[in-house]
Amino acid sequence: MSAQPRPPAPGWGDAGLVSGEAVALDVRVARIGSRALALLLDVVTQLLLALVLAMLVGIVLAALPMRLVDAALSNAVGTVALVSVLVGYPVLFERFNHGRTPGKMAVGLRVVSADGAPVGVRQSLTRALVGVAVEWPGLVLPLLSWVAGVTVMLTDRHGRRLGDLVAGTMVVHTRSAIIWRPVPTSVPALVGWAHTLDLSRLDDGLALAARQYLARVHQLAEPARDRLARGLWAEVAAVITPPPPPGLPATVYLAAVLGERHRRARLRLARGRAVTAALWPELLPGPATPPAPTATSPAASAVSPAPTAAAPAAGAASPAVGSSAAGAAFLATAGAGSTPSVVAPAAAVRPAAPGAAPVAVPAQAGPPTVRPATAPGDRPDR
Repeated sequence: MSAQPRPPAPGWGDAGLVSGEAVALDVRVARIGSRALALLLDVVTQLLLALVLAMLVGIVLAALPMRLVDAALSNAVGTVALVSVLVGYPVLFERFNHGRTPGKMAVGLRVVSADGAPVGVRQSLTRALVGVAVEWPGLVLPLLSWVAGVTVMLTDRHGRRLGDLVAGTMVVHTRSAIIWRPVPTSVPALVGWAHTLDLSRLDDGLALAARQYLARVHQLAEPARDRLARGLWAEVAAVITPPPPPGLPATVYLAAVLGERHRRARLRLARGRAVTAALWPELLPGPATPPAPTATSPAASAVSPAPTAAAPAAGAASPAVGSSAAGAAFLATAGAGSTPSVVAPAAAVRPAAPGAAPVAVPAQAGPPTVRPATAPGDRPDR
């Protein structure tokens, strides 16, 4: 059996940095794209800082006596503020924030020495002075210096600018680039076994460890990869039942368990959303549906309220109020047969004084009026 050479792991480091223990560091250098984005964020921060300093300087100069404030003092204070923003800003942040300005920290960059050591104050000051005079804002021949700076960054192997070449520094990425592969959601050979699993004792921490292993298994080398898989499977197998069919690797068992756990989680989420939609439909996003019109019974709609004896003396006849659904149903039944119909007295509404609410007046006391119902074939008396 001949040993097959293992393919080398994908390397991202192109900075050529070597640690003190003679170990090559997997560090990437920052190119013009990421550095331009960091510079843009720093420029915005510097503009805000310059605005705050201008307001403070104006307040201080206004508080001083008029005989002390002249053009020379104003120009001197403005120059100090400008140098503090353009030079002091990068130097202070790189010195006290491990080589990172706010823009570099947001993008994930860091200034280091050419040998990988932390950047010093002298190097930061040199980078800042060269950047102000030649590169940005380029006080000396702005257009020509900008073209020269971009050309140097594009042609240098480590993407360094003029300030980096003079100060002996370079800008590297602090975030590693990792290829994450999707975790398989199911294993066809173990679907039947996975559906019978009891996963009630499988906690979230162990499931997360298995998922992270499956996502990065391609970056691990033997025998560490197989040893880690067997260790994780031993922990998972101790908390699930029934045992799996033999003859498959531990990585396949882990993928089947996680796929089944993911499937059950999706079903629970779908059921929860269905219950929420049934109970509180307004909590779910979507167009609002108008309420359905209430169906009216034909028999009930055909029944009109009977006139009352106590009608108001002045004004037109008022509609009756106080009729119930049971009375309407009884009247409809009486109208269809030969049983007598009972017309209950209703309360009348008497208009009150102008500006007041209507007042309900009870009907005259007395027994209900009983009259024979009209048969379907009879003609009403005229």
